[in-house]
Parts: sequence; C-alpha cells; structure tokens
Amino acid sequence: MSEKLKSMDKGVLFMIVSALLAAFNGAVAKALSESMDPIEIVFYRNLIGFIIVLYSFKRVKASFSFTKIHLLLLRGVFGGTAMVLFFYTIATIPLGEAVVLNKTSPFFVTILAYYLMKEKINLSTFFALIIGFLGVVFIMKPFGIEISIEHIFGVLSGFFSAAAYATIKKIKDIYDARIIMLSFMGVGMLIPLGLYLFTPYVQFQVYTEAYIWFFLCLMAIISTASQWFLTKAYSLSKASIIGVVSYTNIPFALGFGVMLGDTFPDIYTFIGIVLIVIGGILVSIKPKKV
Repeated sequence: MSEKLKSMDKGVLFMIVSALLAAFNGAVAKALSESMDPIEIVFYRNLIGFIIVLYSFKRVKASFSFTKIHLLLLRGVFGGTAMVLFFYTIATIPLGEAVVLNKTSPFFVTILAYYLMKEKINLSTFFALIIGFLGVVFIMKPFGIEISIEHIFGVLSGFFSAAAYATIKKIKDIYDARIIMLSFMGVGMLIPLGLYLFTPYVQFQVYTEAYIWFFLCLMAIISTASQWFLTKAYSLSKASIIGVVSYTNIPFALGFGVMLGDTFPDIYTFIGIVLIVIGGILVSIKPKKV
C-alpha cells in the first residue's frame, strides 16, 4: 500500500484535497448567496482570508522579491476576476452546472502551458484530456443547455482561472505560496470595491446576523486551505496534469448541490462523473522507471 502511495504524484494528491475543499466552499457560498450579494461574499471571503494569511507570517517568515512582481500582480488580477465571475454563476445557476462551466479551465491551462511554457503533452495526458472532455460533455448535455450570460460568465471564469494557474509556474520558485495567495486575495477585495464605487450593480450592507459571519469565516478558512493546496499542486506537477485532476471538483460539487436542493443527477451526469474520475486516475500514477 505504501509503495502505491509513494508512486502517486504529490501534486495530484494536493489537487484532490483542494478540489474537495473548493466544492464544499462553493456549497457554503451558494447557501450564503440567499442572504448576501455574491460580490459581497467575494469581498468578505478575501478580507478574512487575507487576515489569516498575514497572521501566518508572524510565525513563519517569507522573503519577497520584485523580480517577477508583474506576474504576481497578474496572478492576482486573473484569480480575482475568476472568483467574481464564479461566485456570480454559483448564485444564479445550479452549483454542479456552475462548477462544470468553471472546469473548462483545465483545457485553457493545457493550451496556455503548451504555448507559454512549452510543456509537452504526451499520449497518456492527451488521452486523459479526451476522457475528461467527454465527461464534461455528458454532464453539460450541450444540446439541451440554455446559453445565457450566466453560462458565458461561467466559461470566462474558467479562462481567467487557467490564466491565473499558468502564472504560478512562472513564479513558484520566487515567491512563497502565501505571498501568491495574498496577491490573489488582495485583488479579490479591490474588484468588489471597484464595482461598488463605480457601478450601480453592487450594494454593500452591514450584517449583524451571527450565522452570516460564521459562514463567511468558514468560507475564508476552507478556501484559504484550498488555495494553498492548489498552489502547491501546480508548483509540484505539470500544469496539464493537475488541470485534468482538478475535474474531481465536479462530482464533489454535484453531491453538495443535491444536498442543497439541486436536481438529482441523471444517468448522463453519472456517466460524465465516471469518465472524469477515470481521466484523473490515468494521470495520477507516475510511470515506472526502467
């Protein structure tokens, strides 16, 4: 058993943990969106997470370099934009569907990794991508889906997520994972504030209900942990491989969605889940050296 665990890619294991935490975080966000504007949720989630990460520096210090600060800021802009779009789709369409649309990110990651980082895609990874793609098709059932602005925002959240992940590869050896997370959370606060100050679409309120703050703190803790595992995953393994494994977020999210009252998945959705899991397993085992 220990030999099998040793053969597993650490980045893959970190991604699976991140996917489970992210799905649970999405479920909490959807439940909370019944009481708050989703853009407000983004702001408070990042504010609390920002404080948590800052506090961690009191115990474990980290050095800072201006060498690739432009990429650090880009990671924040891409990640913050993706979060705003994703939380909006979570609040407006079923949780599982929102996650599926966001999970177009691995396809964008693979494309960006190929063109920007010159990563090669071997046959097994390509085969896994095809299986994962078929799984997404079964879950989305595109011939019956109603395309709306929410669906477009969902796909855009996938693209910006992929762009954010791609920058991690460029800065992973320069910045501590917590610094990368701070850039993401910092911009994730600025975007909602900008929408509040310069547009009529977002209204901030003062909340006194204890349960709201409890869920906000819970989200901050869960999502901060998820982001840490995700950042470490992309730092340890190839972006294209980790992108495929991140598909495990879909079955997790579908399960949480059903618990929250979403329609129970049909046979096509179950087939899609199986294909996605198979695709993730195919890239989770390192090839044996000969």
